[in-house]
Amino acid sequence: MIYLVLSVLFATSLFVIFKYFEVFKIDTLKAIIINYLVAFSFGIGLSEVEFSFVEIPQKPWFFGAMILGALFVSIFFVMANTAQKNGVSVASVAGKMSVVIPIVFGVFLYDESVNFFKVLGIIIALLAVYLASVKDQNSNVEKASLLFPILLFFGSGAIDTILKYVEVNFVPENEVSLFSGSLFGFAALFGLIVLLIKTIKKRESFGCKNIIGGIVLGIPNYFTIVFIIKALQTKGFESSTIFTINNVAVVIVSTIVGLILFKEQFSLKNKIGVFLAIVGIILVTIAS
Repeated sequence: MIYLVLSVLFATSLFVIFKYFEVFKIDTLKAIIINYLVAFSFGIGLSEVEFSFVEIPQKPWFFGAMILGALFVSIFFVMANTAQKNGVSVASVAGKMSVVIPIVFGVFLYDESVNFFKVLGIIIALLAVYLASVKDQNSNVEKASLLFPILLFFGSGAIDTILKYVEVNFVPENEVSLFSGSLFGFAALFGLIVLLIKTIKKRESFGCKNIIGGIVLGIPNYFTIVFIIKALQTKGFESSTIFTINNVAVVIVSTIVGLILFKEQFSLKNKIGVFLAIVGIILVTIAS
């Protein structure tokens, strides 16, 4: 259970850090690349097993790490934009309510049960994402503001689903750090490719504050993934239970942080959305 608690705390800190990126005018893409290089270094440095880099492509989880790396850098960028444009609470709701996606896939991949409460919870979850994200603005801006929460919802769900599948089938317990470090390495590589393309179009310095922001982000990002994988490997707990408890806790903590630290304003729709998010996750947990 301690791994789950730590994962919640570190995951919440990511939304807060992204919010401060906007305050200090930090280039999100550049900071994300540094973040993944830092997380990669931690993963390799804290590996529980002896290895050489030439062995990594032979690991059964290699291609899974590559796919997750591409998704990580893409969704991290979306998460940053959601936190900055829609707020910390909206980012956490959109990202964490995506728990319904791995649960749906769990029905097909792991023969998990389907019942009324699980279906009801999924429907409530989808409604909650919309209500928590919608802002009291004109219709054009409102539609634009929903794009990032929706992308974050589906992208986070894909990451959780693939992460669970790779962890169950290919990652030994003593290779968690090596696997995590490798997927972060791929994320950094894909991010550098995007940055290189942007640099060709417009040359600009990397910036010291972007490096500092990336370091600050990279440390909790690494431990968020490590602790959720460790939690998933805990005997006696189903993955659906782990994901739901983790996600509802992050939603609640992030909402409190958004209210207290950033004085975020919530309309009645937003408040109902956050409430429904909690109800939806609880229903899915009970049904699981």
